[in-house]
Amino acid sequence: MSPQTPGPAQAAASAATPADTRIHNIGYRSYDGPRLGRSAARRALFSQSLRGAYGLGRSAKSKVLPMLLFAVMCVPALIIVAVAVFTKSSKLVMEYTQYAVFLQMVISIFVASQAPQSVSRDLRFRTVPLYFARPIERVDYVLAKFAAMTSALFILTASPLLIMWIGSLLAKMDFADQAEMFGQGLVSVALLSLLFGGIGLVMAALTPRRGFGVAAVIATLVISYGAVSTLQGIAYGTDHIGAVKWIGLFSPVTLIGGVQSAFLGAPTQFPGGEGAAPGTGVGAIYLLVVLALIAGSYGVLMRRYRKVGL
Repeated sequence: MSPQTPGPAQAAASAATPADTRIHNIGYRSYDGPRLGRSAARRALFSQSLRGAYGLGRSAKSKVLPMLLFAVMCVPALIIVAVAVFTKSSKLVMEYTQYAVFLQMVISIFVASQAPQSVSRDLRFRTVPLYFARPIERVDYVLAKFAAMTSALFILTASPLLIMWIGSLLAKMDFADQAEMFGQGLVSVALLSLLFGGIGLVMAALTPRRGFGVAAVIATLVISYGAVSTLQGIAYGTDHIGAVKWIGLFSPVTLIGGVQSAFLGAPTQFPGGEGAAPGTGVGAIYLLVVLALIAGSYGVLMRRYRKVGL
C-alpha cells in the first residue's frame, strides 16, 4: 500500500522553521487599576437608580410617564405664581404645606410606576446576587435604592415649592414669611418622600412581577387614603369628631397631613376643620408613627434582601 500524500497544510507545517513558530498567550490579565471600593459602588448604584426613576439612560418610552408627572406637578405652581404676580396679591392662594397633599394622587402614581422599576427587575431577572458579589453588600444595595427613591420623590415634590417661593419674591411678598413657610413645606415633603419611598419599595420588593408591584403600591397609598377619608367623613357626620384624628393614623397621606397640622402650621384637610385636627400631643403620635413606618420599611427591605441575595 502506497503512503498517503500529505496535504498543503501539512506540507506547510513541515516546511516551517523554528524561527517561524509563535506561541500566543490569550489568557486573562489581572486587573491592576485603581479599586474604588464599596462607597463608589454605592454611589454608582444610587446615581443609576435616581436617573432611572426619571427615565434617564433608558429608552425614550421610559421617560414619558415620569417627565409627564413632573410637569403635572409643576404646572399648578406656575399658575399660582402667575395669579399672584398679575393680581399683586399679598399671599399665595395655596400654602406650601398643602401642595403635596393636594396633588397626592400624582405622587402616588409616580411611586407606583417607579418603585417597581427600581427593584422588581432585579428580582425578576435574578441579578441581585450579582450586586452582592464583592465589594457591595446588602446594606449598600438597600441604602442606595432607598436614598434614590427618596431623592426622586423629593425632586418631584420640592420643585413646585421652589417655583412658588421664587414667584412670591417676584410678587414682592414678605421675604421672611415666605422663607419660613417655604422651609416648612420642604420639611413636609422630605418626610413625605421618606415615607412614600420606603412604602413603595417594600411593596415593589415583595414580588418580581412589576404589575403586581404597581397594584400593591396603588392599594397601599391610594385605596388606604380613600378608605380613611370615607371613615373620617362618617365619623364627622355622626358627631364622633374626636375619632376623626385617630382614624387619620391609618393612611400615609393623612399621616403627613396630621404632622403638618400639628407642627408646621398647615391648615387641616380633615372633616370638621381645626376642631378635628390633631394637637401637639396627638401630633407627636402621628410623627412617631411616620418615623416608625420609615424605619420599618428599611428593616423589611433588609430582611427581604437577606433571602433574595443568596
